[in-house]
Amino acid sequence: MVIREQAPAIHDARPTRPPRPQTRRPHRLIVWYRQGGLTVVLFAVPIVLIFLYFSWGPIVNGLVMSLQKTNLVDPAQWVGLSNFTYVLADPSLGQATVNTLYFTLLAIVFGFPLPIFLAVFMAELKGRSWIYTTLAYLPVIVPPVVAILLWKVFYDSSPSGLFNSILGLVGIPPQPWLDSPATAMPSIVLEATWAGAGSAVIIYLAALTSVRAELYEAAELDGSGIWSRVWHITLPQIRGIILVMLLLQVIGTTQLFTEPFLFTGGGPQGSTTTILLLIYNYAFVSGDYGAATALSVLLALGLCILSAVYQLATRKWSSDS
Repeated sequence: MVIREQAPAIHDARPTRPPRPQTRRPHRLIVWYRQGGLTVVLFAVPIVLIFLYFSWGPIVNGLVMSLQKTNLVDPAQWVGLSNFTYVLADPSLGQATVNTLYFTLLAIVFGFPLPIFLAVFMAELKGRSWIYTTLAYLPVIVPPVVAILLWKVFYDSSPSGLFNSILGLVGIPPQPWLDSPATAMPSIVLEATWAGAGSAVIIYLAALTSVRAELYEAAELDGSGIWSRVWHITLPQIRGIILVMLLLQVIGTTQLFTEPFLFTGGGPQGSTTTILLLIYNYAFVSGDYGAATALSVLLALGLCILSAVYQLATRKWSSDS
């Protein structure tokens, strides 16, 4: 048995370097100052203060006013939650809520699909589509008060009124339009849809530009018609935009004021009195700004809850595209 001798360990003969002296890093605050952080703060602080004053200032003042009894002339009196109790016990609140929900339902059923249809129609056009886009957006640039007063003339319930004259050409008798509780709200919905559809059309047209063209080309090669392409390609691709626009329309319709105020003043028989019109009556007719602010807070709270529930319910649909 042969025993091998172990070779002696070879030690590194290179001299070891002395450790480097530890240098102290500059403090983070000094680095932030040297990078111009103080200048950024000096520029941002006035902007933030102005935003807080004009944005959150009225909100805070409104919350405070909802707990007071005031007419903005006499000294305000703290009444706690009495304004909310008074508003919730008002019989006119129930009718105003029903009228607002009725308008919202009609606006969604008849007014919400219209801009989508117009946007798809314009996107399919070749050549002079800009003419139709201009015509669709034209009602938006008309001042709302001017448009409402113009339509009020059109809604003349006499046989010589514009709309009744057109209906008379096809043998339909004159309609009461704004003078009947049954037709007043649908008439307002018709004008509001005409006035607001143009801006939604522009948004949908912008959304349609993000749809990939190869999807339509593949569908055309498979022999799909226009309605099949719209249902299986266009609507799923812009589903997120549609859901956002639906929420915005619900929020907008629950804040209806200008149309019933100028068309009917809340009549006939209170059939067009909305929540915002009731708030106006509290503040500027009865002079009870505390009750008006309390109802405004309730409306804002209801819309916040509705938005949160809607976002949670449609989160999966809006993310799946």
